[in-house]
Amino acid sequence: MRIVTAALLTLAAASSAVAQDWKEDYKTVRIGVTSAENEADRMARWEPFREYLEKTLGVKVEIFTAGSYDGVVQALAADQIEWASLGSSAYAAAWTASEGKVRPILTAQEKDGLTGYYSVIAVRCDSGYKSIADLKGKVVAFADPDSTSGYAVPYFNLVQQDIEPSTYFSATPFSGSHEAGVQGVVNKQFDAAATYINNEATGIPQRMVEKGMIPDGEICFVWRSPEITNGPVTVRTNLPNEMVDAVKAAYLAAPTAAPEAFTAISGGEAANTQGYVEVTHERYQWIVDMREWLKAQRRS
Repeated sequence: MRIVTAALLTLAAASSAVAQDWKEDYKTVRIGVTSAENEADRMARWEPFREYLEKTLGVKVEIFTAGSYDGVVQALAADQIEWASLGSSAYAAAWTASEGKVRPILTAQEKDGLTGYYSVIAVRCDSGYKSIADLKGKVVAFADPDSTSGYAVPYFNLVQQDIEPSTYFSATPFSGSHEAGVQGVVNKQFDAAATYINNEATGIPQRMVEKGMIPDGEICFVWRSPEITNGPVTVRTNLPNEMVDAVKAAYLAAPTAAPEAFTAISGGEAANTQGYVEVTHERYQWIVDMREWLKAQRRS
């Protein structure tokens, strides 16, 4: 019995040592965060969660941002960051750029059990625009070429409705971020802009109202997409399994272990997010296919 007990203790100690080995190779880990909002607000919103991860994982944690979605995508594909919080299209871009060397592990789940959100086309409520038809010949801004809700989904769906954005609208500039697009609509720089909402209470325009960036009641929507799967927490496939398991456990525990930090990265008090659920690449294959279709359209 003593021999068996000793053997079990030795095995447990060895397993624990293996689980800790990744920290020797990754004394600092970096998280990529895409540019849905201005960098100052993005960093402030993620700082409490960064501190929570640093304490929970036991290694230094840094937030990586870039001026465009592609900056984060390329950093992940080039092994410059360990994981990233991505939209669905940005994940598909990273999967393609890395030749399948990244994978999704978690996505956000709402309190009603849903794991999706919606692309919308926003206009000023006083503009008189009530439908896409009203925007013919107008300036409609997209967020970023690698944005799911800010470009890929609205562009793809409009084409399916026999509306070719590049010719139907007078101009289709990229604003650089969701906030910049919505702000451009408020400032009458654009007639409309693509962005996203989770529901009627939370999304980019609602968050901008909360932050005092735009007045309440200024933005209305003239188009809404089918539901889009929430973007995933995406890791490199060459990371140690023990490290990925630790990251996954930290995210899953966050709603109760660090509720304020979790709320901040989930969209604020009005957000309806309750936690995370596990996902696989298959959930996002249609986004990969859609991006390939968009590329083919641009080439032709």
